[in-house]
Amino acid sequence: MELELSHWLYLVGTLLIILTMLFRQNVVVPALSMIFFVAWSFTGSFLDGIQAIFTANLTAASELFNIFLIIAIMTALLRSIQSIGADEQMIQPFQKVMRNGTLAYWVLVVITYLLSLFFWPAPAVPLIGALLIPVAIRAGLSPIGAALAISLAGHGMALSSDFVLKVAPELTASSSRVLEASAIGEQALILSLVAGAVSLTIVYFSVRRSMKKPAKENLTEWEESGDDDLNIKADDAEVKKGRYSPIFAFLVPVIFLVIVTYVIVATFSNLLPAIEDGAGSSLVGGTAILLIIIMSLFRNYKETLQEVSDNIVKGFVFAFKVMGLVIPVAAFFFIGSGELAGQIFGTDPDTTPSFLFDLVQASQAYIPDNAFFTALGVLILGMVSGLDGSGFSALPLIGSLSEALAASTGVDPTTLASIGQIGAIWVGGGTLVAWSPIIAIAGFAKISVIDLVRKSFIPVVIGLLVSMVFALLLF
Repeated sequence: MELELSHWLYLVGTLLIILTMLFRQNVVVPALSMIFFVAWSFTGSFLDGIQAIFTANLTAASELFNIFLIIAIMTALLRSIQSIGADEQMIQPFQKVMRNGTLAYWVLVVITYLLSLFFWPAPAVPLIGALLIPVAIRAGLSPIGAALAISLAGHGMALSSDFVLKVAPELTASSSRVLEASAIGEQALILSLVAGAVSLTIVYFSVRRSMKKPAKENLTEWEESGDDDLNIKADDAEVKKGRYSPIFAFLVPVIFLVIVTYVIVATFSNLLPAIEDGAGSSLVGGTAILLIIIMSLFRNYKETLQEVSDNIVKGFVFAFKVMGLVIPVAAFFFIGSGELAGQIFGTDPDTTPSFLFDLVQASQAYIPDNAFFTALGVLILGMVSGLDGSGFSALPLIGSLSEALAASTGVDPTTLASIGQIGAIWVGGGTLVAWSPIIAIAGFAKISVIDLVRKSFIPVVIGLLVSMVFALLLF
């Protein structure tokens, strides 16, 4: 089709958002401004352009609210677990396993990965950092080694697939009617494990030389280093044991382990009935709410009823802090889809152009008809988009672009979307961006966040490239 002014304005908006990310600036204003200009140009009405700013954000909010809800619920559950001291008791058994630097490193990887799958790394890392980093250092692991293990396993491997909560896959698929979140989640899980295995193995061999023999002096030396305000002593991590803490410390992880096992078996085999797209998040969220209610029954009901309410409110606050900026950016990329653009502009979806798809189709002759370069381009775009420090804001763009590029290059759009997703979140989720949540990890380990990023760069890039090649060969 012939490109109109609205198409070129959409292209300008896309490039402007990417450029803004490169300069580490907030992308909300460019996204909202370009929604207005694209809508004004397409409809020919100044008032329709103003209204589109609101309707685009309303459409994005309604499409993404299920994501906000699951984040809020899981955050509320974690707060409820912490209120009875079960969080520390869930971690305590693993402290006994850290007998040397090697075991400490891989135990940190496993525990961070598992907790981050359910609670995301941002709320899970403080628990791990406060309770396990001192133990790991005493076992002989260096502070930078402990920080790298937590960062790559949580903010990289677990968050990039987001296999349990499926926030990332749903965002990636949200702006496309071809992509399915469940299919992206399956491929992203495999690719994230490949990237994690490669990067974490490289890091292990790089820090193995700095490992020491287990000794109390290791912990004493570390405690005396850095800022006193950041000192986290092992003696301070005393377990707050309540009457029912041991029960829930065992019950909560077992229940979720059963759910994860069911989802994995149902997804990759025919032994169990498959879970429909989106049902996995509902199952996890509903279970979490039941656990919150059950925990409240074993305490003073007058205090607990208010506490449960407060935890849920705080969960929503956390969800909007983490995901609030995604709405206006997603709103802009939603207008790249003809069906969603029709809802936003109030026009017939059959006649409303798919701006991004049309642009890619028009530039098809200039796109290398090569699967490797196409996948590499999507991976680089994902990594660049992650420079905003979250990795989530440009996922709708990656989904739309993957669909458009697949039509011209013959690569599976799900594979392209999965590659772009892990690239965006490994970088922006907090392994290669110093202004991301890994600041907390560096604080707990009492190291420079710049050093943490610098040590992560080569392992992460190699891991992502290997996973990209793996995806092209396997999928």
